[in-house]
Amino acid sequence: MTKKILLSVFLLPAAMAFAQQYGGMWIPTELNEKEMKDLGMKISAKDIFNTQKPSIKDAVVQFNGGCTAEIISPKGLLLTNHHCGYGQIQAHSTVQNDLLSNGFWAKNPDGELPNPGVKVDFIVDIKEVTDKILEGTDNLVEPELTKKVNKNIEVYKNSQKIESYQSIIVKSMYYGNKYYAFTTETYKDIRLVGAPPQSIGKFGSDTDNWVWPRHTGDFSMFRIYAGKDNKPAEYSKDNVPYVPKHYLPVSIKDKAENDFTFVFGFPGKTTEYLPAVAVEKIMTDIDPARIAVREVALKTLDEKMRTDSETRIKYASKYASVANYWKKWIGEVEGLKKSNAVEKKVMYEGSLVAKNHEIKATLDQLNKLYNDQAPYALNNAYYTEVVRNAETLKLAGDYYDYIASVEAGKMDEKELTKLKTKVTSFYKDYSAELDAKVTAKLLALYANKTAPQFLPAGFNKYKDENQNIPVIEEMSKNSIITGREQVNGATLTGDIEKAFSNQDKLIKTLKKDPIYQLYVSMKETYMKNADPQFTSLQGKIDDLQKKFMAQQMAADKDRKFFPDANSTLRVTYGKVKGSTPRDAVSYGYQTHLAGVMEKYIPGDYEFDVPKKLIDLYNKKDYSIYKDKTGDVPVGFTATNHTTGGNSGSPALDANGNLVGLNFDRQWEGTMSDINYDPRFSRNIMVDTKYILFIIDKFADSKWLIDEMKVIK
Repeated sequence: MTKKILLSVFLLPAAMAFAQQYGGMWIPTELNEKEMKDLGMKISAKDIFNTQKPSIKDAVVQFNGGCTAEIISPKGLLLTNHHCGYGQIQAHSTVQNDLLSNGFWAKNPDGELPNPGVKVDFIVDIKEVTDKILEGTDNLVEPELTKKVNKNIEVYKNSQKIESYQSIIVKSMYYGNKYYAFTTETYKDIRLVGAPPQSIGKFGSDTDNWVWPRHTGDFSMFRIYAGKDNKPAEYSKDNVPYVPKHYLPVSIKDKAENDFTFVFGFPGKTTEYLPAVAVEKIMTDIDPARIAVREVALKTLDEKMRTDSETRIKYASKYASVANYWKKWIGEVEGLKKSNAVEKKVMYEGSLVAKNHEIKATLDQLNKLYNDQAPYALNNAYYTEVVRNAETLKLAGDYYDYIASVEAGKMDEKELTKLKTKVTSFYKDYSAELDAKVTAKLLALYANKTAPQFLPAGFNKYKDENQNIPVIEEMSKNSIITGREQVNGATLTGDIEKAFSNQDKLIKTLKKDPIYQLYVSMKETYMKNADPQFTSLQGKIDDLQKKFMAQQMAADKDRKFFPDANSTLRVTYGKVKGSTPRDAVSYGYQTHLAGVMEKYIPGDYEFDVPKKLIDLYNKKDYSIYKDKTGDVPVGFTATNHTTGGNSGSPALDANGNLVGLNFDRQWEGTMSDINYDPRFSRNIMVDTKYILFIIDKFADSKWLIDEMKVIK
């Protein structure tokens, strides 16, 4: 350990300097313009974000609350990831018309498919409002502090004049030390225009997820529609393509290592400023627990999906969602170890204490709180992951909340309709028999991994998964929650209105339901023995983290601080770059179509390749989309600091042209959410040359290319 810490002393200054150059998720109104220009940027900060005239921010939207997308034509054509549009592509798919497998390309605007419920959000303006939000809070402590802050937020929002289709969101930054107001504009008529088959859009699937080299054409296309006044409108056949204030030119120029690049989007969550003890707990306790639960669920689903097409389609989107963070957490643990994250934090904390001795007391308290919280945090990780990934228990949770609302007199018609819609949608892609098996195995894991004080009475009987399988299957068969038994003369999966027709009988039946009773025993034990302690300690940790954040910013004058990601609009920048993540392993910065063919396995779930793409490759029919190697570039990596939510974000060149579509990170660097390290942290992007090649040569959809401004 001593050797590692000494090593980190020598690594720290260089790493920190590098991180200031390349790491960071910057609020677009507070950009490091000088540094960006020093690295090669040719445009100004005003070209990126400007409220007075059109700028790049007018072409970037949050896609359906979770991803990013960008406008690439004057007719509202929208580009995002295939995995971001996956749910919509799946919703339009059937066994007979499998758009996931076959792809989809509208031949003209009339063929574009509506997606009820899908929305995109533009950012109209960003203002720092710290003084207004923290007014009158100087002497307050929790819970009065939060009440006052929330009241001030409401007062501020109500004081602003906005349009009916606009909203104001006030977000905390730097752990509550600063506040920013974001004015958003929401469009609700979003239509599917095109998507390659998943053999392109999801090529490599879970095997290649989070890894490099990558050969995935991870893109899909939508279009924003508006009313005839170009303003947001509910879906209507009479709506017209949205005319944007700005759209991104698409560059198909060759890329070179060290080219400047920046990514503009909505990163979800990072925690760059945690103390060393928190990072250690994530690395040794929390992530391994989450990994273990998802591993069991995925293995069980995969066995069935590989042998049954109906299950494969039903569970495709859900499987991908579960697998995504399972693999990320594995990479995160490895990356934290490899980058000596804990030792680096310890050394940094030592340097802060040397500048301000009061910080030592803060760190001592944080250490004690995290250690006190550890057993409760571990149970929280296991419990939440088991209930989330055993769908039967997840459903039971929805009905538990329903009963609680009814008994509290809070279940009105609107809330009831919302619940029915939610569970009906869930049942559409649910297999009770398959999930009984998943639940049986997860219960065994929970029983074996959970400390006795956190288990319901008699829960030891679930320790053997083989014994659990017939027991849980029998419970599932006798459950109305799974849709295998009737209530009020109908199943919840068959006729939900009839099943809900007599509320008293429904609730009485639910309370006797074996699955419901199993869930209640787990829930109530967790809520009694773990959650209050976990939550109380977390509140104290959050208070101290706010103080620690303020102390870091005050003590470390040489460091440029950026706020952690919180799903608000950010800019991150760096350079096109390969990497050397391990001894004797070196990665180039770019992959090509030849690499797709090298991975090709005929008929394989993950590595099959469409015949037409093989033909184009064999004929070398690449048109204008080949690079100086004579091949079509597929993906590239750079040092941009990205995370979940950046999926679909535009990767832009020095002139603000679109050069790639962000979709992943290199596995060795996924710890960048906690500890950005320039040696290992790489974001992965689909090359615009590959995107346009697929649209033009593979999909024969040149009409879409004709809409774009292509920079050659």
